[in-house]
Amino acid sequence: MYNFLKGIIVGIGGIAPGLSGSVLLVILGLYQKTISAIGTLFKNFKENVKFLFPLVLGFGVGVIIFSKIVDYLLGNFEMYTRFAFLGLVLGTIPLFYKEVKKEGFNKKYYLYMVIGAVVGFVLFYFNKDLFPVITNPNLLQSVFLGIAVAGSSIVPGVDSAVILSSLGLYELYVGSIADFNLSVLIPAAFGLVIGVLVISFLMNKLLKRFYTATFSVIFGLFISIIPNVLNESCVLGLNASSVISIIIMIIGFGISFFLGDIKGNTAKIKTLFKKLKKVEDAEKETAKDIKE
Repeated sequence: MYNFLKGIIVGIGGIAPGLSGSVLLVILGLYQKTISAIGTLFKNFKENVKFLFPLVLGFGVGVIIFSKIVDYLLGNFEMYTRFAFLGLVLGTIPLFYKEVKKEGFNKKYYLYMVIGAVVGFVLFYFNKDLFPVITNPNLLQSVFLGIAVAGSSIVPGVDSAVILSSLGLYELYVGSIADFNLSVLIPAAFGLVIGVLVISFLMNKLLKRFYTATFSVIFGLFISIIPNVLNESCVLGLNASSVISIIIMIIGFGISFFLGDIKGNTAKIKTLFKKLKKVEDAEKETAKDIKE
């Protein structure tokens, strides 16, 4: 049941631009275990399925529920919604920089970050004419949608919504889920399964052999997708909408930053409350002594 609830949270990240499901897996301490379970699915099939089933089920529920909410917000409050997502993206930067340095780091890995960022900018920023928005996909495009969702969901920090938007697939992704369009969802599900198995296997191998290099490239890709969170509707000016958008972005940043080290931040809050309780008890004791 616990993994099912975590899966719902991961599913929300899978549909919301700015906060990928893989980011939430890292935050929840489940990323490497999940990648290992998928990448070695048939080696220890029973145990891997026992771990993955409630997580995947929760993920599906989270995507279905939240897709309608995101579809509504983007349709009615696009500027506010996109600035909220931008805040969520920016708030994950400290988390991923920390993840890059977790198993040793030196200056050469900055080059890997730059390479990842350059590749990302070329693929996701200078390709607007290469990938027009797809609204009526053929079978191959529907299968590719599933593969794209798998890849962007599995690689930490590479946001599904931003990459799908860059490939002209995001509107199709959200709309087909919201409308439960089986003609798109069934072939997409086939592509998703194939993509998850293959990409998880590759990521598992890369993280075991080239952990820091892999995360350095991923960090560069992550930085490159940030400009794509906003679009032509998100123009700031001297008006109330712009002020509200900035406030919403700051709130999104705070939420994402807090989640980035939820255990540490929760522990700090508990420690603060304990200190306040001690101060309160001391004041009560002092007041009692004075009274006596």
